[in-house]
Amino acid sequence: MPARGKLAKSTRSANPSRGHAGRPRSFDADVALDAAMRVFWSKSYEGATMADLTRAMRINRSSMYAAFGDKEALYRHVLERYRQGPMSYFGKAFALPTARAAIKSLVDSSVEFLSTPGNPPGCLSIQAGLACGTNNESAKRATIAWRKTGQAMIEKRLREAKQDGDLRASADPAELAGYVAMILAGLAVQAAGGATKAELRRLAAFALRSIGY
Repeated sequence: MPARGKLAKSTRSANPSRGHAGRPRSFDADVALDAAMRVFWSKSYEGATMADLTRAMRINRSSMYAAFGDKEALYRHVLERYRQGPMSYFGKAFALPTARAAIKSLVDSSVEFLSTPGNPPGCLSIQAGLACGTNNESAKRATIAWRKTGQAMIEKRLREAKQDGDLRASADPAELAGYVAMILAGLAVQAAGGATKAELRRLAAFALRSIGY
């Protein structure tokens, strides 16, 4: 899920037109971030080595440090890149006119995203950072904060819907947002476990029916 604040440090700062000492940057920072994203996504934060990352990014270690900082800083840039790219369907869903349409779009789009051929299985925010050991607690906290921000965005949209009379009076936006976030996380875990697109669609439909959507 998307994140802002400390985690949403713009990748623009990692993509200046020139490197240190005025030398032109010899690689595309966005392409390099996309490559690093796939490494973290498939190998996890702990499983991704510096050799894995620099090899995929096609840059040396000094260039990586100069552009993005250390491994943890790179991971934070990747989380923001993930929000802006693969998870951009969140923003599109929130722009829909009703809460029902927004939540249905989030769930249905998650199924489409999780079943995209060629992507690593599951969701980067679950696969990469939630199972970190004590030596990488900071990366784990970054991932948790990133996910909580996404849930807060869902809650904000639902609160707006309730104020507009678009959500039943008895509904609790915070509880409903937490439930929707749980559905999205559950779909990601199922996808990581090998669930097919048809299976994910059935699970998503059942989940939506459970909340009257």
